[in-house]
Order: sequence, then structure tokens, then C-alpha cells
Amino acid sequence: MTPEELIDLAKQVRKKAYAPYSRYKVGAALLGKSGTVYTGCNVENASYGHTICAERAAVLKAVSEGEREFEAVAVVTKNGGSPCGACRQVLSEFSPELIIYIADKDGEYRTATLKQLLPDSFTPAHLEEGNK
Repeated sequence: MTPEELIDLAKQVRKKAYAPYSRYKVGAALLGKSGTVYTGCNVENASYGHTICAERAAVLKAVSEGEREFEAVAVVTKNGGSPCGACRQVLSEFSPELIIYIADKDGEYRTATLKQLLPDSFTPAHLEEGNK
């Protein structure tokens, strides 16, 4: 799948975002190693801490379908905002080598790796080392 195709899917799901408080709609399209794409949009909540980001929505959907490894994710916002720290950490749980396409609403994008955005992430290996 091309970056543009993945971005287009994220643009489409962004339209479904529930963002009545921030009005900052986000769409994500996560490409699994299997070739399946899982989409997600942000869903806000009046109790702000219970809001879920688009990237995490896509990861949760993928994991609930049995997918555990990912190749790339496209994230689309109005102005090309980067994934938040919580989303970076959740993505690193499954795919520390992930490619991220960060796009604006018009499809202009830049490419980063998860390691560039979260160079020293906490991983399952840290837990294993701590239990020895």
C-alpha cells in the first residue's frame, strides 16, 4: 500500500471523529503486517482524560482482531500534527520500527520513524530485565 493510499484512508475516517471540545479531528490508518488496514478516529469525552486518540483507536481495533505487528501508520489532522506521547508509547509496544506518515487535511505529509519520534521508549524488554 502506498503512503498516499494509507493517508487517504486516514482522511476518510477523520471525518467520523467525535471532537466537540477541541474541534481537532484526527484520523489514523494502521497497516498491519498481514496487509489489513485498521482505521481509527479520535473520540473525545466531557471528562477529558477519557478521550481516546485516533492512533490508539486503530491499535485497539487491530489487536482486538488479532493483529500484533504493524508496518506503517498514517495520521491526518487539520495542520499535520504529530502523534502524542501516549500514542507513540502504545505504538512502540507493537512495532518499534514503525513508519509514520504525518499528514495535513490536504494530504501533504512528512515521513518519520517511531524511533525518531520516541528514541528511548519503554518496552516489554525492560520488564523482562527487571524481573531477573
